[in-house]
Parts: sequence; C-alpha cells; structure tokens
Amino acid sequence: MRSIRARLILILMGSTGLVWLLAVGWIYLSTQAEVERVLDARLMEAARMVNSLLSDHRIEVGLKEGTASHVVGEFEHSHRPYERQLSCQIWTLEGSLVGRSENAPTTQLSEVVDGFSETDVEGERWRVFTVENERLGVRVMVGDSLKIRESLVSDVITGLVVPALLILPFLAGVILVSVRRGLSPLSDMADTLSQRAANDLRPLQAGNLPKEIAPAVSALNGLFKRVEDARDRERSFTAFAAHELKTPLAGVKTQAQIALASDDPALHANALRQITAGVDRTSRLVKQLLDITALEANDAAPNLQAVRAQVLLKQSVAELPLPSGGARLVVEGGDGEDALILAEPHFLSLALRNLIENALNHSPENSMVVCRVEEAGRDVRLVVEDEGPGIPEAEISTVVEKFVRGRNRSATGSGLGLAIAQAAMARIGGALGLENRSGGGLRAVLTVRAVEAGA
Repeated sequence: MRSIRARLILILMGSTGLVWLLAVGWIYLSTQAEVERVLDARLMEAARMVNSLLSDHRIEVGLKEGTASHVVGEFEHSHRPYERQLSCQIWTLEGSLVGRSENAPTTQLSEVVDGFSETDVEGERWRVFTVENERLGVRVMVGDSLKIRESLVSDVITGLVVPALLILPFLAGVILVSVRRGLSPLSDMADTLSQRAANDLRPLQAGNLPKEIAPAVSALNGLFKRVEDARDRERSFTAFAAHELKTPLAGVKTQAQIALASDDPALHANALRQITAGVDRTSRLVKQLLDITALEANDAAPNLQAVRAQVLLKQSVAELPLPSGGARLVVEGGDGEDALILAEPHFLSLALRNLIENALNHSPENSMVVCRVEEAGRDVRLVVEDEGPGIPEAEISTVVEKFVRGRNRSATGSGLGLAIAQAAMARIGGALGLENRSGGGLRAVLTVRAVEAGA
C-alpha cells in the first residue's frame, strides 16, 4: 500500500478494533468468573439459610417418604428473571425427598453429599450446593440453572458490544479527520513544490513544522543547495571552457590570416608554428575537458584491483606524446619498484599523465622531470618532481580547482591538469599532495593504499 494516509487509517482502525475485542474478551472472562463467584455465594447462603431454618424448626417438613412439602419464602416465583431458577430440595439421608421449593424438579439435584457440584437434571445443567444436617438426618440442596448464568453474562457482554458498535463509526470519523489534519503539512509542502518553477531552488520555510516533517524539509533544502551549487559549477565550467577555447582559436585564426597575407617565408613559417602550437593547446584542452566531465559524471564505484605501481607508471609515461620543450622525462627505480597497490588503473594513470604534463609544461630547458615509486608504510607514493618555478605557498590549496592557473602559469596550460588529478584520486580513495622542493621546483605526490601481504 503506497498511501501513508490509508495505511495510518487502517492501522489505527485495526488496532482500535483489536483493543475493543481484547477488552470485550477480558470483560467476558472476568464477568463470567465474577458471576460464578457471586451466584455460588448466593447458593451457599441460601442452602445454609434453609438448613438453619430447619434446625430452628421454623420450617417443618415431613420426614417420611411420600410426605414432601413445599419450602416457601425466598424460593417462590419472582418477576426477576435471574431469581426464577433458584430451586431447593430437602432429602433424607436415606434418599427420600421430604421438601422442595415451588417448581423445583423432583429428581435429586446432586449426588454429592456436601459442597458444590454440577449435574444434569431433566436435560438441563445445574449448579448445586449441598449441606448435610446429620442431626435432622437430611440434606439441603440449592441449585440454579447454568443457562441463566450464561444468559446473565451474555446480557452483560451485549450491553458492552452494542454501544461499542454504535461508537465505532464515530471513532472511524475521528480517526479520518485526525489523520487528514495530521498529514496536512505534507500536503501543503507538496502544493508549494508543485507551484514552483523548475529553476526556483529557494529553501523551503522550516519554521513551525512538526518535528517528523522537519528532517524531510531540511533534507530537501540541502538537496536544493547542492543542486544550486552544481548548477553554479556547471555555469562557471561552461564559461571558463568557452573562454579557454576562445583564446587559442582566436590565436589560430590570427596566425592563419598572417600566413595567408604574408609573402615572407620566415613570417609564414613562424605563423605555421604558432598555428601548430595553438592546435596542440586546443586539443589538450578539449581532452582535459572530456576527462574532467567523465570523472564528475561517472557515479559508478571504481573497479579497484591490485596493480604493480612501477609498471603503471611506465605505461602512463609511454602514453604521453614526446616532450616538445627542453625538459627530459626520467623514470627512476625507487624503493617501491616492486610494490603492489590497490587502485583503478584508468583513474590513477589519468592523474599521473596530467601531473607529468603539468611538470613538463612548467619546466625550463635542459631541466629534468623525475618520476618514481616510493614505499611509505602501508601506503605507496607515486612521485613527480620538476625543476620549474613551483607554486607560491598561498596558492597551493587553490591550484587544484578548475581553471585556476596561478601566477607561475605556462603558456600552454589551461588550469585543469591538477584539478583532474585531484578528482581522479578522490574517485579511488587516494590523495594528491603538492609541495615546493627546497632546491626549486614542485614535488607532486599521489598516495594510494598498498596491497597487504597475503591479501
């Protein structure tokens, strides 16, 4: 059942009906026990009273067979339905009936000589109390029909059930109204949201809300905030991407116009070189844009697997185009050359390539970019060091953001390399660290978890 309102109504009505049934059952059993106790006490009192009257000779009975007399008084007919079945018999110890109340059966009510008993008399079940008087030689038996007792209990239960049945429709109406009013804040919130425009991400008003609904409203407001932030990032990303693409494309167009308009071979050749550089920069920017978009759009869990760090480093270097500047790229064999790491090879290789390209773009001529693998306890570090200008300390925490290039920017950079490396490491649970080297240049470190021995 998908309706919370219908579910609440059914639960409340079902639980209310169950409580009524349990209450009726409990009242029935307790009333039956109480009626048995009270009527048994009445039987006992009546039998002892008759026995006392006999002992005091205030009632005379014939003690010979065939001389049975009527015992009058409390046992005469009454207009009260629950007193009509109380019957009394007086029997001799030899088994002769010497007295009985009016309309009492002539068959002996009980074979028990003393105390309570139940017996069938003339097809009817009776509850009997017997008192034996040895001095007079008689037994006094007083009984009533169990049918009357059951009727009494039935009347009590009927008096409870009938009002309950009459009250239940009213109670159901109260439950319906209560549930409707209780869920009205949800309906109001739904109406508010349905009337909003698609771009309206203002937070919902959280004042005076029931505490059960407040967490949902808070979660919705948090979602609105995250969606708004994502839209702002997308707008910024689009704007920066358009700007970054516009600049090299404009330069390519300008150099092409120069090449077409000039007859100077040297100027013509220089324009072609500038066009080639502009195309390379644009191509690298488009590739980085595709990489960062794929990283942010992919919500699937990374496929972590055990790989050898040194092998992955060499493969990443081999996939790079030959350096166009004067820097040399060197892969050293560090102390972690044989280390196994747990990572997603594609993401880790993506981070490595961007770090190496970034180092090559910022390195001066005749310098060296060094890559190696180091062990650090339970972690493994993939290190890329260059001899470039480094990053000002105040900018280290911000250069990992998209399109942030810093003061020591290169002519071919776009401000996406470090952002891609940061996003890729976040996807595989690793970390990117940046620090300036004491002798000049930048040290970039990718830290990943090593595969434990025996795992």
